[in-house]
Amino acid sequence: MEWNKLLCGDRIRPIQKREGSQDLRSEFEKDYHRIIGSASFRRLQDKTQVFPLDQSDFVRTRLTHSLEVSSFCKSLGQNIARKILTQIKDESFDPSYQQDICDILQCAGLLHDIGNPPFGHFGETVIREWFKENLPKLRFSKDIDGSGAGSAEGRPLTEILNPQMQNDFYNFEGNTQALRVVSKLHYLVDEHGMNLTKALLATIIKYPVSSLDVDKKNPDICCHKMGYYYADRELFKDIEDSCGLGGRRHPLTYILEAADDIAYRTADIEDSYKKGRISFDMLVRELEKRCYEDQSDHVYRDLIGTLKYRYGKGIEHGVSDPGGYAVQNWIIAVQGRLIYLATDSFAEHYNEIMDGSFGSELLEGTEGKHIVDALGEIAVKYAFNSEPILKIEVSADQILTYLLDRLVPAAIGYDTGNKLRPIDSRMMSFISDNYKKIYHIYSEGKTEDEKLYLRLLLVTDYVCGMTDSYAKRLYQELNGLI
Repeated sequence: MEWNKLLCGDRIRPIQKREGSQDLRSEFEKDYHRIIGSASFRRLQDKTQVFPLDQSDFVRTRLTHSLEVSSFCKSLGQNIARKILTQIKDESFDPSYQQDICDILQCAGLLHDIGNPPFGHFGETVIREWFKENLPKLRFSKDIDGSGAGSAEGRPLTEILNPQMQNDFYNFEGNTQALRVVSKLHYLVDEHGMNLTKALLATIIKYPVSSLDVDKKNPDICCHKMGYYYADRELFKDIEDSCGLGGRRHPLTYILEAADDIAYRTADIEDSYKKGRISFDMLVRELEKRCYEDQSDHVYRDLIGTLKYRYGKGIEHGVSDPGGYAVQNWIIAVQGRLIYLATDSFAEHYNEIMDGSFGSELLEGTEGKHIVDALGEIAVKYAFNSEPILKIEVSADQILTYLLDRLVPAAIGYDTGNKLRPIDSRMMSFISDNYKKIYHIYSEGKTEDEKLYLRLLLVTDYVCGMTDSYAKRLYQELNGLI
């Protein structure tokens, strides 16, 4: 792979530069302003990160998490670009690329969760499980009165949809949805969504494989999830060819993934402390336990030593909560350490990353792997298994299952010439006119099979665009609860 192609500033719809324009921004800087001014990005403020949304102004949402990831992305980009120039000395890497890399990564951090459905990663699980259970039961027939749509009559959908179409729903991912949001669903000027640069689009595609090629047992992490829908296959090919990827992951994607890991692993601990799920003493005990269980005990000794040192500083400064002071300052120190380790790993594996043979996370095989794994295990024990989280997951299952139960059968018969049942017409009326417009643009000239597939995607597009509050409110209104 070559940097001059990897940093492709082209857009799906070319923009004609106005003569005499005084706009001095690079194409990647323009991407940044398109993102932060979008409603799709603003909706992240009302989507769960870990803890259910409440009145606290401290606990993170998807929006604040994305801002943190964006910040770490930029820091990593600066460090790594500097190493390429001064240590690796890749002659093909022009000094001007340093700023481009930072701008692309900063934007990628903002976008990495923009396709997530309401209620966090559990929302993704509910959608996947719903389709695994229900898609084989659904049928479609083109009747005069529409009575066969979604009913016991007609052909099973699993006989109509090709294997990739079906697997798209069985392997549903917020990462995959992000590409649809920014390239199609965010209807700004036309059907090309935000019309972002191809280098940025390539960076947010974490897994460059279709749903047919997902293999969670493959040692190459690039195959563990799908990266694009059947509906977006031509877009993916365009991005891949323009950036010279050849079926491989964009090098900046490794940096984005590392920034995300650093942000959420450390934030989960800090939020857990603020929510009273874990105390300073409990955190120390958890780390001490790993000293005896893990061969990398020196890593945990360093972590414990730094944590206790920060606690002592809190007492020395006379703060009211030395434990909180220690945890927050310790988190910052851990983040700095992880950024350093990820930077060194990128430099160490530079040739493998550039030839597409590197199939691990940047922190894999480093001390950072022990750190993020420990933080993740502690978060699962004290945060993810806490009562508030379990309650929101039960509620999420109820809400999303209810909506899919009613929206999918309605969408099956939509735009087919069939007469929809009154309840189905009403359910379809809730879907945004912009989403419907995108469906009609991209379904024009397609086969009936692909149109059916696109109607199912219309439902997941609508559901993923919901905030937590909107999904909850719609469920309550449809059930006469408010």
